[in-house]
Amino acid sequence: MKDKIILITGANRGIGHNILKKIATCGYTVIGTSRSKDGADLITETLKDFMGKGIVMDVTNQESINTSVSQLKDDYGVIYGLVNNAGITNDNLLMRMSDEQWNTVIETNLTSLYRVTKSVVKDMMKARAGRIINIGSIVGMMGNAGQSNYSATKSGLLGFTKSLAREVSSRNINVNAISPGFIDTDMTRALSEEQIEALTKNIPLGRIASPDEVSSVVAFLLSEDSTYITGENINVNGGLYM
Repeated sequence: MKDKIILITGANRGIGHNILKKIATCGYTVIGTSRSKDGADLITETLKDFMGKGIVMDVTNQESINTSVSQLKDDYGVIYGLVNNAGITNDNLLMRMSDEQWNTVIETNLTSLYRVTKSVVKDMMKARAGRIINIGSIVGMMGNAGQSNYSATKSGLLGFTKSLAREVSSRNINVNAISPGFIDTDMTRALSEEQIEALTKNIPLGRIASPDEVSSVVAFLLSEDSTYITGENINVNGGLYM
């Protein structure tokens, strides 16, 4: 398993950091990215007892991506698994949304998906092996007021996933998406009990998910147990969207 290199973008906090820790325990060599050196150092510290490290990579900058991927290839070999997790929000009602708010979210969440994936998929095709997992969101399917930019990126991610799966499946590369609902992260922990209750009242399972419940699905899709699954989106939302 150590010869299987897994690259996880946006791995310095939140769901991405939890995915990083989960995948490391599975025996892979894990590389996590952050836009800052502090974030990359945090990743490296997290992985001190495992194989892998943190690197600085700006997913909105093609030169940064090319430099990082080339260096990783020299140091470790061909990337086997890519987890496209990096993303931001910049919410506002559409009538008040600025071009900058729209463009920064599209650039970080959707255009980076194209850039990073394109940078690694050619070598995967030559190796005739690979897994690509794109982290979406429940709002990509059901929408959310004030998040037209974010929702658009997560809807686009689903179309990207299915189209790419059709393009590369003959080369033994599986491409799938995971769409989490409400997850127990720093953001949700800052909410009041009343806000949590409002969030969970429409969730059939009656609770917010732990990050591990998302990370375990990532681990499954990277494993040999999922070899016949591609072009799929797995909802992890407690039944909120069926």
